[in-house]
Amino acid sequence: MAFSFNVFSFSTFRFNIEDAIQVCVGAFALAVPIAFSEESWRLGETLPLLNIAMLFCLSLLFLGVFTYHSVFQQNIRARIPVFVFRIVVAYFLTALVVFLVLLCLDKLPFFEDPLTSIKRIIVITMPASMGAIVVDSFDKE
Repeated sequence: MAFSFNVFSFSTFRFNIEDAIQVCVGAFALAVPIAFSEESWRLGETLPLLNIAMLFCLSLLFLGVFTYHSVFQQNIRARIPVFVFRIVVAYFLTALVVFLVLLCLDKLPFFEDPLTSIKRIIVITMPASMGAIVVDSFDKE
């Protein structure tokens, strides 16, 4: 007997604890090696806000394209809110994982320099979010 706790549900869609765990594991798999690199820390310090905004938009774009083709198999017409929800949740959970990894590495000066912290999170969340959504898509529809 399988246990399933629905965190979020529509009539044709479920996002449960298993999905959240898959997103976190996929995010962790790519966040860890990138978060350990000094290059990513420096990019978070030196990239202008416009470039950070472009990285953020690219992350959401690629999450959307992958989710559209792989998770929803190009069938979102009646499920647009669910589609958007899945992208937002995947990005948010990935950013949370990146936040925790950088915090553990003492590379998140959140109170001293919040802008650099947020920029580092966005820089590392971009590739990590792709790992998150790929792992999440393994057993979908």
